[in-house]
Amino acid sequence: MDRIVNDPKTDDDNRSVTLTNYRHRIEHSLKLQALRWALKTKYNVPEYCEVCDILVPVMRLIIEINKTEELRHLALDLCREFGFLDVDVCVGAVYEYGDCVLEVVSTSPLNNKELCAVAFDCENQADFPILRWNITLPGRKPPPHPPQPPAPESPKLTVLHLSDIHVDFGYKPGSLAECYQPVCCRFGQPLHGQAGAGFWGDYRGCDLPYWTAEAIVQYIAATEKNIDFVYFTGDLPPHNVWNQSRADQIYTINTINQLLAKTFPNTTFYSAVGNHESAPSNLFPTPIIPRENISWLYEVLADRWINLGLPADTRESILHGAFYTAVIRPGLRLVSLNMNYCAPDNYWLFINGTDPLDQLQWLVQWLQYAEDHEEKVHIIAHYPPRFCLAVFSWNFNRIINRYENTIAGQFYGHTHYDEFNMFYDEIDPTRPVSMAYITPSLSPRPFSNPSYRIYTMDGNYSGSSYWVLDHRTVIMNLTASNMYNHTIMHEEYYARDAYQMENLFPKDWDNLIERLQNDIDGPLMGTVYKHYTKSYADGSQCDHKCRRRLCGFKTTRSDDPHACDSIPPFIDS
Repeated sequence: MDRIVNDPKTDDDNRSVTLTNYRHRIEHSLKLQALRWALKTKYNVPEYCEVCDILVPVMRLIIEINKTEELRHLALDLCREFGFLDVDVCVGAVYEYGDCVLEVVSTSPLNNKELCAVAFDCENQADFPILRWNITLPGRKPPPHPPQPPAPESPKLTVLHLSDIHVDFGYKPGSLAECYQPVCCRFGQPLHGQAGAGFWGDYRGCDLPYWTAEAIVQYIAATEKNIDFVYFTGDLPPHNVWNQSRADQIYTINTINQLLAKTFPNTTFYSAVGNHESAPSNLFPTPIIPRENISWLYEVLADRWINLGLPADTRESILHGAFYTAVIRPGLRLVSLNMNYCAPDNYWLFINGTDPLDQLQWLVQWLQYAEDHEEKVHIIAHYPPRFCLAVFSWNFNRIINRYENTIAGQFYGHTHYDEFNMFYDEIDPTRPVSMAYITPSLSPRPFSNPSYRIYTMDGNYSGSSYWVLDHRTVIMNLTASNMYNHTIMHEEYYARDAYQMENLFPKDWDNLIERLQNDIDGPLMGTVYKHYTKSYADGSQCDHKCRRRLCGFKTTRSDDPHACDSIPPFIDS
């Protein structure tokens, strides 16, 4: 590594690359988020950002002198030096992400510091003019009309929300459940004193066996008799990121969608694409990357989603970018977004991330149409906006603010936890205007029980608000299921009852945050944490530092410097 950094033009080391046999076997790499986490855990922020500041100019010099093979050696040296990557996973990262990283580093208009800012959050992205752009918002915003409770006897809708199934077809009961790869429970024998992978699943870094996913969806179909439609927000494949292929992803998508179609034959699914559906994961090229093509995925999604009930006229926009709009009920429009075009893990955005595929402008056009035609809109997507590149999330916040009277619900996944995010008025930051539900995952990783969510919404009648009136979460107790060798499901909680809320409108969620802040070490925050982990843990396992995660509920904007200002700091008495 020192040789490459100090004298990159020297080529006296003729080490042969003997790992090319991995290339066709490994069609994925470790997510950048995992790399960030590992570096932050092992090194403090200035040190790993300093590494980025050093490596980017070195990489650009090596690319310029056409010594790119040296970069593969450098990447492998870094893996050995940091020592946190499994060898197979490291090789997969080098060989599968290598071409993309080289093209991004060589062609991105971002300078060294700007690349580190978007890749590792080393500096505030808003500090760089090249990373700022604004969406065009038409018309004048109407006066706000906050939602009002419907009459008790008014019709209701029951909506199922599924997300982050992550079915692992290679799951092996009794296998090693604690390993050094992104997903375990697939090989090996447990060490002395350790339990092997449970039959129905395992908390320790493992995804969901297919038979468990099948049992859960069959339970839903048998128990939830009055489901009107389903929101399905992506991430079907498992986390075995070092040995996936396009064929693997297509098989998973087809198999899971066929299971859902068979189990819910007369129910419409409104789907969104997750970051794990692509191969390699997270990489969704934009049209300015001509040699890369994602149409193989979008063609499969269009076929499967329409087979699950979407109208045929959604095909064109799905093929274009895996986003679409459809009318669910008279007066209720659904917009499904592909938020992979905002994600920091999608490296192609480092070349040009300005409203890829004009998706945000498309969203604005449909929201304006809905406003003009007095429709309400539900938005579904995989990534919550808080996890997007800063400029995207801030523009998204502007859009939600502008159309607060039209947007009646937002539904996301991705985090695997039970969360919510608040939107506040841009002029009066104390006034809540909208909120985003982040539904917990079916996958038990990391350290949580499989779960699904049922929403009760204002129903189909003239003048309906179509707002969520209550929701309940159902979990599978993984410990008990493995102990008694059958799936044990139970209702975890109803939101209004558990949090003593009058309604589930933005002002009610804002009031909950206020109550939590005023007694952050009290029992209510303990209840929130228990539900956050899907009853894997309880409030006694969450100290004051842990409870300050509340600040993540208070904003939908990444790089928000003041999100935690009102959270009481820890005072050591």
